[in-house]
Amino acid sequence: MNDWPDGWTDNGGNGNARGYGRGSAGDRPEGARVMRHVQRPAAPQHGGVPPQQPRGYDQGYAEPGYDSGYNTGQVYRGAGGGGVPPQGRPSRQPGPAPDWRRRLKIGSIVVLVAVLGTTIGTYFWADSKVRREVDLAKVIERPAEGDCTTYLIVGSDSREGMTAEEKKKLHTGDAAGKRTDSMMILAACGSGNTMVSLPRDSDVEIPSFIGSESGKKFPNQGRRTKLNAAYAEDGPELLVRTVEHNTGLRIDHYAEIGFAGFANIVDALGGVEMNIEKGFKDKKSGADFEAGKQTLDGEQALAFVRTRYAFAESDLARTKNQQKFLSALASQAATPGTILNPFKLYPTLGAGLDTLIVDKEMSLFDLGEMFFAMKGISGGDGTSMNMPTSGSRGGNLVWDKAKVQQLVKQIQNDATDSTTPTWTAGRPTTVTKYSVEAARNMPEP
Repeated sequence: MNDWPDGWTDNGGNGNARGYGRGSAGDRPEGARVMRHVQRPAAPQHGGVPPQQPRGYDQGYAEPGYDSGYNTGQVYRGAGGGGVPPQGRPSRQPGPAPDWRRRLKIGSIVVLVAVLGTTIGTYFWADSKVRREVDLAKVIERPAEGDCTTYLIVGSDSREGMTAEEKKKLHTGDAAGKRTDSMMILAACGSGNTMVSLPRDSDVEIPSFIGSESGKKFPNQGRRTKLNAAYAEDGPELLVRTVEHNTGLRIDHYAEIGFAGFANIVDALGGVEMNIEKGFKDKKSGADFEAGKQTLDGEQALAFVRTRYAFAESDLARTKNQQKFLSALASQAATPGTILNPFKLYPTLGAGLDTLIVDKEMSLFDLGEMFFAMKGISGGDGTSMNMPTSGSRGGNLVWDKAKVQQLVKQIQNDATDSTTPTWTAGRPTTVTKYSVEAARNMPEP
């Protein structure tokens, strides 16, 4: 069957090779072709799938690859229907609404696990760095335990790990070994914290003791000397034994830090702000301070706590500066800006723990209690003082035994008796109530 009109061929008719029609280059227009009627199928029910139409006019006359553009009436879901998209892809059905409460709960659990993991990891990391080298089990004839937790805090002049340049910069000198540069008792009590500085030139009796290395017992020979000589003679164990013997107060924990560790902690914190009431200079320690508020770096802080030759009170004035600085250091380190900032927390912990020496029973919780007790004193929750003295012997400071016993009894019993005085730099002050007039009439040490 030929659908072209009579006289027309796809060769242009009459044997003419020149063709007309679609795609020809002839000058005659293409004639209309007879189109076979195609029955349009009935519209499907809503949601149904209409039959697929041929790509041509019908199966018999469709040219391969030819698309007539004939609209079959199929409507897809995107246009409001429920049909099937091309290539047989099924339409996406609307999913359930997000469960935000469940997502929030899961997110909270993830955050909690992360925080706990970080905290536990930090604890074990810090615990592994603590140097537990002092064995208080070697201390003999110890006083009874009291209600407060007592710490003997020692600043040594150890140059361990310091380079020649650092020794020069920090004005530490090149002395071999190590000695105590500062000593203080910190009593963490429920009624309030107390920090008592022990002048290193204190006149004390060396009691009987067990050698920390030899294990040999040395009898009490009634020998009196400076307090820091006990440390130089047989280390921390003899120092604890000597303090307990001369005060009657049991020492629960021991903590010691050297020059380098002290300076590094201050630098890791970014410095410590201090209010220096009166300027002073000291060539031996390298101190050169003006009066007023200022931020001390590690080098300046070490000079501040070591200076004694610039003061008329010498070691007593120095111990007051040490207490003041340690309280400020603890107060600044215990802020959220340090504890919650890993870029400050980890360097500070690392700097301190690398050179911190403690007793074998000291836990990180004990260290934390000591630290926050120091902070509490700077915040007004406690008292700082020097050990009360009554004069001197051979250039060494003699403790006032009666007042020392009062102070020790107060700490042992965790008491805040309004009639019990405490002392600062040899002069009585008060934790609660005390006669100001009586304080003024007390003789100078």
